[in-house]
Amino acid sequence: MASAVSILGKSCLGSVINNRRNCDREFTITARVVAPKKPNLPELSIKGIPHTDLRVREIVQRQLRIRPDDFSVCRKPEFHPEFLEDAYDRCRDICAEYAKTFYLGTRLMTEERQKAIWAIYVWCRRTDELVDGPNAIHMSDAVLDRWEERLHDLFNGRPFDMLDAALTHTVQKFPLDIKPFRDMIEGMRMDIKKSRYENFQELYLYCYYVAGTVGLMSVPVMGIAPESSSDAPNIYNSALSLGIGNQLTNILRDVGEDALRGRVYLPQDELSQFGLCDKDIYSRRITNNWREFMKRQITRARFYFNQAEEGASKLDKDSRWPVWSSLLLYRSILDAIEENDYDNLTKRAYVGRTKKLLMLPFSYTRSVSTSFAF
Repeated sequence: MASAVSILGKSCLGSVINNRRNCDREFTITARVVAPKKPNLPELSIKGIPHTDLRVREIVQRQLRIRPDDFSVCRKPEFHPEFLEDAYDRCRDICAEYAKTFYLGTRLMTEERQKAIWAIYVWCRRTDELVDGPNAIHMSDAVLDRWEERLHDLFNGRPFDMLDAALTHTVQKFPLDIKPFRDMIEGMRMDIKKSRYENFQELYLYCYYVAGTVGLMSVPVMGIAPESSSDAPNIYNSALSLGIGNQLTNILRDVGEDALRGRVYLPQDELSQFGLCDKDIYSRRITNNWREFMKRQITRARFYFNQAEEGASKLDKDSRWPVWSSLLLYRSILDAIEENDYDNLTKRAYVGRTKKLLMLPFSYTRSVSTSFAF
């Protein structure tokens, strides 16, 4: 299972950042949180990979420093206005079809930001479909190598097709660094080589590659509120946390479906701590041990959503709604797993259309309020 590519962070700084000194702060997970104690049951750490190991700090430094004037002439191809408009329209249509709730949120953003987010979403989706799409059977390292070469061409003003052109134009307008995009491709490489994860540190790394990267891509487009510009490192941390929370939720929702493909995206050591193994997943039986195990996994996912709230409240005001929509929607999927009595082996947890629509005004209220910032 590769990323569901919820940009919503997911999915996700240009001239609004005035104070760059803060980008020298260390990027680390800010807390070690464990589930409430219960007799004879292990406590699961939420500690992931230090962001220094992932070189997040370097990405942020570059994205804070890049300006359109820094682009070389070779990165500025001239697009016919009608061609470019058609390219963005196609990205919009794909986003509207496959990410309906998020798409509604993007409509509140400025036109320039809308287009950029749609272009990023489409590239992420296409990358994801290399592994999970209809042609995944032909996937190989060579295919991903060619896709990465194409990414470099795209960043250097040589798009291959219309959809690439939309992202090339976006790269010209916003301070986007190539590393998060390359890291997402690395996540696809993991997906074709690994079907098991020994511990949460391994799983966290995978979640960073396929979803945390979306947050790094999105923050420069979403923008940071001028009054929050000094908090840029924390906002990037929050964007990463939202991506991690989204991906952990995808994993918990899709356990049964992934098992049918021989994949288990759950820490093997933690399964063992609860007296479980792959065989229990394949049997599709919901036991008390499974319920307790799932409670701890859900606690961990919620921790990351809680960490994401601070950044969601400090983005530019026109960008907060889609992010809050993503956060609340994905957190509701965890609620749905609980409502299904932790049966994610034979049932798929989902949030109904009515509940989604009711959530939009609530997420809008959260987005316009500053009282929820930490």
